[in-house]
Amino acid sequence: QVQVVESGGGLVQSGGSLRLSCTASGLTFDDYAMRWFRQAPGKEREGVPCITRSGGGTYYADSVKGRFTISRDNAKNTLYLQMHSLKPEDTAMYYCAAKFRAPYAVMVTATKRGDYSGMDYWGKGTLVTISS
Repeated sequence: QVQVVESGGGLVQSGGSLRLSCTASGLTFDDYAMRWFRQAPGKEREGVPCITRSGGGTYYADSVKGRFTISRDNAKNTLYLQMHSLKPEDTAMYYCAAKFRAPYAVMVTATKRGDYSGMDYWGKGTLVTISS
């Protein structure tokens, strides 16, 4: 049974940092390209960064470029999202999701289009709240 579990969310002041983790089990982790998404109350789900199976390719939405870093440790079946210079508008539920053997170009296109469909597995999310 596949499980995807996010952790690391919390309440942080504006300008602060957080690191989110996403651990997957029940699957061969390096067979999956990964994405982080977020959804604020009353807003559409937004794909923020994506990363290839090896971790060699990443892509960031403009809203987080330069502030967030996605990475993965395939030996630990874990995906990370390091977030710096956090703003109140970063407040959202953050989710990770996995897509089996998705090519880099497909992930980038989906991120640019704001397309969050077609992912194979999702976690239940971790809440990030940024106070002003």
